[in-house]
Amino acid sequence: MSHHTYKHIELTGSSEKSIEEAIQSALTKANDSLHNMRWFEVTETRGHIEDGQVSHWQVTIKVGFTLD
Repeated sequence: MSHHTYKHIELTGSSEKSIEEAIQSALTKANDSLHNMRWFEVTETRGHIEDGQVSHWQVTIKVGFTLD
């Protein structure tokens, strides 16, 4: 049986288009310096409003990755 130990960090991504793109933005940037990312959990979603419209989304995620 394989045992894994995970470390997790919190990231916040943003997007003018969608929640999904905000998540992907955070994961893409994290992938530049982290490896072995395995899961994420959305912990907070919020948006910025300008002139009564959604200007952009901000999504905070917890990302888990395995340790070497």
